[in-house]
Amino acid sequence: SSTEFDFEVGVPVAKPITPNGRVRMSGLPGARVARTIYRGPYEGLFGAWSEFGEWMKREGRKGTGQVWERYVVAPDTEPDPSHWQTELNIPLAE
Repeated sequence: SSTEFDFEVGVPVAKPITPNGRVRMSGLPGARVARTIYRGPYEGLFGAWSEFGEWMKREGRKGTGQVWERYVVAPDTEPDPSHWQTELNIPLAE
C-alpha cells in the first residue's frame, strides 16, 4: 500500500485560466451526490468521512470513488474550530 496520494484543490474562477506548471483547469461533472455537513475542527474529518461511508452502506448507496470537500465556514472567517463547517460530497454510482 502506498503512503502517497494525489489530490486536487478546486477554486471557483470567473473565466478559464492559463495552465502554468502544475496549475491547470478541470471541472466536476454533473452527478447525483450524497452530501452532508461536518461541524468541527479538521482533525475530525477522517472520522466524519468514515461515518458518512458507513451511512452510505446502510442506505445501500454506492459512490463512484471520487469525493470532494467544500469548506463552508473555515478559519479565514471563523476563529473557533467548533464552528467550522465542511461539506462532504460523494457522487453516486448509477
